[in-house]
Amino acid sequence: MAYRTDLAVELLENLRGRDELSGVSEREYEREGLHIHEAEVTTERTARLLGKPCGRYLTLSLEALSRREEEAFPRSVRVLAALIETLLPPLDSAAPMLIAGLGSRSITPDAVGPRSADHVIATRHLISRSPEFFASWRPVSVLAPGVLGQTGVETGEIVRGVLDHVRPRAVIAIDALAAGRLSRLVRTVQLADTGITPGSGVGNARAALNAETLGVPVIAVGVPTVVDAATLTCDVLAEAGKGELDPAALQGAGDGLIVTPKDIDTQVHDLAKVIGYGINLALHTGLTIGDVELFLS
Repeated sequence: MAYRTDLAVELLENLRGRDELSGVSEREYEREGLHIHEAEVTTERTARLLGKPCGRYLTLSLEALSRREEEAFPRSVRVLAALIETLLPPLDSAAPMLIAGLGSRSITPDAVGPRSADHVIATRHLISRSPEFFASWRPVSVLAPGVLGQTGVETGEIVRGVLDHVRPRAVIAIDALAAGRLSRLVRTVQLADTGITPGSGVGNARAALNAETLGVPVIAVGVPTVVDAATLTCDVLAEAGKGELDPAALQGAGDGLIVTPKDIDTQVHDLAKVIGYGINLALHTGLTIGDVELFLS
């Protein structure tokens, strides 16, 4: 598809009404005033049309956070935690977890992964060194592997190397994505139980991180921080009432041009904190946002 987006909800919007999409179930609902779109792709035929593997895709709208509504941050954290819990496989409270913050810390639109990892409480070492205080905590390891251009090592190779030592029951991978519509740029979080392909948002896809490549379930958490120039042009023209334009008509125009908001540094900071805190609440029963603040201070 010439229309470029990593968001399942947008791919479905573009293809909705076609008979081939019978292999998708969708529903929309709200939790604590936040809108959620849930889709489950169940057939390989539909998966090929979407360019997404079969599985569940949850899209959480964080418009309330961007508008700085009252209690928007704690509401966003709690809802995100609940959605992560629904995607995780059945785990006992002692099952180890690995959190991988993918992307380059030095490039702000690509820094969602590592900055989110900064807000996750690493507990694996605390449980072994101070069991009298942390015996009831889940063992959590946190990794920000960088990118191939910085390390000379593929992200997947680094993650697989760590897996051999920490032996997690599941992996949560966080990365930046590309949106197809301005209305979702840095205003949504996509969660999926299908894994993730690092670098796909900017057309530099690396080896996928999923159950097949890592041997354990991989939950993907992604935030759209960029939009392709040709896709953006089509979206702006449609919003202005100038009619629908096929992105294929602009193929070759603006090649390599990726657009991001001017306040992307603030947006990434806010979203990374929501994601990190949400992961903490999802992995540790009874933990509160105040507890997270205390442990990270």
